[in-house]
Amino acid sequence: SNIIYRKTKGNPLFVSQLMLSLSKKSLLFPSLNRRQWEWDIDKIMSQKLPDDVALFLTNSIVDLPSDVKTSIFHFSCFGASLEIAFVKTLEIALDMRGLCDNLDLAVDEGLLEKTDDQLRFSHDRIQEAAYNTVPAHQRYLVHHLYGMALASFSTTQSDDSILLTAANQINLGGPNAIQDSRQSLTVADINLRAGKKAMIMSDFGASYSYFSHGISFLREGYWQEHYDLSLELFELAAKC
Repeated sequence: SNIIYRKTKGNPLFVSQLMLSLSKKSLLFPSLNRRQWEWDIDKIMSQKLPDDVALFLTNSIVDLPSDVKTSIFHFSCFGASLEIAFVKTLEIALDMRGLCDNLDLAVDEGLLEKTDDQLRFSHDRIQEAAYNTVPAHQRYLVHHLYGMALASFSTTQSDDSILLTAANQINLGGPNAIQDSRQSLTVADINLRAGKKAMIMSDFGASYSYFSHGISFLREGYWQEHYDLSLELFELAAKC
């Protein structure tokens, strides 16, 4: 009953729709031998919300406390789901105090779902709505700031995923998010390092993407001013 409530906010119409959907998928069924209803909790937890339920929950975002609303925006910048351990890393690396607690409140509201090791949005519409609470021209800067902070944090950590996530965030921000032209070299180098990490993991598609983004951040005259970095980016991109 707790799972059904989280997914529907107790709305009678949505409860009946969800129960019918679960029954059709044989995730909720009567046992004639035991004379009781039986269900598969894990599979029910993994079910996507019906679109109209998702729309209802999406509209409830505006009524959330401002700190919870901000936290689910932060979360939405990193995709539809994250490992809980990485959320804790973000809380430290980006100095987002209360992030984990606020996301737990979002779970209680049915906007997020929590498993043993992962947090995810209950529906892609909810992620989209959370992401759109901040205007597009501001989101580019936010991605860039997240990426730079994570890149700095990654130098003290052994987890390669932090550097890769940093590069991803920087690339989502794009060249226009760089307000100081001197940062272009730093950002290109971050992509170079991320590309090398991806090559070690034999993910050549990701490697090429990082090298290509690194090249896009180079300023005019890069062959003359930053020959070694430029050469390495182009050569490694060609190898991919």
